[in-house]
Amino acid sequence: MNLRRDVFQAIADPTRRAILLLVATQSMTAGAIAANFDTARPTVSKHLQILTECELLKQEQNGREILYHLNPDHMKEIADFIEPFRQLWEDRFNKLEAVMKNYKSKK
Repeated sequence: MNLRRDVFQAIADPTRRAILLLVATQSMTAGAIAANFDTARPTVSKHLQILTECELLKQEQNGREILYHLNPDHMKEIADFIEPFRQLWEDRFNKLEAVMKNYKSKK
């Protein structure tokens, strides 16, 4: 039984985050991705497997090559989780900005 991996466990690893950044703008082969890291190719392949299992990456057969590309639908799961925190930070920064403006105007 193959359980779907958790996207948050997948992005906890800095190498996997770097892989996501690499393929964010263009599809790449495993070899092209591995060339960006100082680790063994099987290690990068394991990272690709994890990212594919949690559906952050999609595989596309192109002749004899397999291209990896970002799956924006599953990145949305991460963005949706982070959104309330982003709003909270923005509110706090806006309050801080108001306090600083008030402080400067009293000087």
